Amino acid sequence: MQFLYHPDTSDTIVLSGEAHKYLFKVRRIKKDETLKIRNLKDDYIYNYKIKEINKKEAVLILDKKELKPNKPTKFFHLAWCIIDPKNIEKTLPSLNEMGVAKISFVYCDFSQKNFKLKIDRLKKILINSNQQCGRSDLMEIEIINSSKEFFEKYENFTAIDFDGEKIKCDKKYKNPFLVGPEGGFSEKERAFFKEKIKFESFILRSESAVCAISCKILL
Repeated sequence: MQFLYHPDTSDTIVLSGEAHKYLFKVRRIKKDETLKIRNLKDDYIYNYKIKEINKKEAVLILDKKELKPNKPTKFFHLAWCIIDPKNIEKTLPSLNEMGVAKISFVYCDFSQKNFKLKIDRLKKILINSNQQCGRSDLMEIEIINSSKEFFEKYENFTAIDFDGEKIKCDKKYKNPFLVGPEGGFSEKERAFFKEKIKFESFILRSESAVCAISCKILL
């Protein structure tokens, strides 16, 4: 763990619950040791001294703060047509580690409407990922209720589709990348495609495709 997340970085904070259990029962951190904390709202690392510990809580006193931004160097926006939330949750930490700045989750024509994403759960997954990889900002997430709504909001985008052009790794892509669900895109949706790219590979699962395009653009 590179740091601990805590929304409050005031002069004195109290840790309880999961954070207390992990740090003091698993990692065995002791009184007077220093703990690094980020609030994921600014670029500071806050160094706290552990003043008191009991079985349920720990009191921390701010020692110093250091400006240490650790953000993606490129803004990469991924538009991902919704698939099984379990698969999204498994893939999300990898996308976060690679530096995806924003994901728009889109209910496309072939997305199953009974799939419901829980934003609070996704945020918790991202926070845990940030603590492990050291990223200092939270990925932006939005849910778009239909492909029509997506096309209206983002007129310029790049679709990943079978009949697209080969991706050029040296080209600077500024628009969102749209990745379809397991069933692909409908013909109605393809009518809105202006720019299309493809991978020279076997047929990729949706979660493989989002990782592949993120890796090609960001790493």
